[in-house]
Amino acid sequence: MSSDRLKIVWIYPDLLSTYGDQGNTIVLERRAKLRGIPYETVHVRSDQPVPTDGHVYLLGGGEDRPQILAAQRLRADGGLHRAAERGAVVFAVCAGYQLLGTQFGGEEGQPVQGLGLLDITSGRGERRAVGEIVGDVAPELNMPRITGFENHQGVTRLGPGARPLARVVHGVGNGDGYEGAYAGRIIGTYMHGPALVRNPALADLLLRWAIGQDLPPIDDTWANRLREERLNAVLS
Repeated sequence: MSSDRLKIVWIYPDLLSTYGDQGNTIVLERRAKLRGIPYETVHVRSDQPVPTDGHVYLLGGGEDRPQILAAQRLRADGGLHRAAERGAVVFAVCAGYQLLGTQFGGEEGQPVQGLGLLDITSGRGERRAVGEIVGDVAPELNMPRITGFENHQGVTRLGPGARPLARVVHGVGNGDGYEGAYAGRIIGTYMHGPALVRNPALADLLLRWAIGQDLPPIDDTWANRLREERLNAVLS
């Protein structure tokens, strides 16, 4: 890290926090605290500038109009772009995932300019994807199967500059057999749940990227037990 304190930035909770995705912030705080990693969390509302000195930036889900407004304000602000350019970790869910791309669909399906941080484009599908989603993570990320809850009508296509986060085992995801996308230290996904609560290994991947070193193990007995119960309920 560039400082002695992990800085977690929760972007636009007033616009992008529809499905409890603030839980992603809480689980990062908790897993850092259990390892003795000093941290601070900054909640940035949509009328405030995005700080550029954060280590992890989180974006959640939202409705169509708040998503459009968030994209407009983030483009004008430029703070997230500057942070990503210097290597900060970015984790975005659903509406946040879509607006990281070059284009997404507005409330009437019209194309809306995104942030261009991920080489993806999103539009409206014919039917809504609602329910559990399970995926096998890209092997190079060295993580166990991921699980979450999706609620979206988006269809996302990846360009050559992005790679799929996971191959769908159950659910819809991007609509092409894959779920989410990543490039460098930027990850986007359709998984709520919240995603990092249901997938501790994914939370630890973000923390490792942020602090630049391996993490000491912590007791995940209960988290893993609940994960297995959820996976068994979906796939049995």
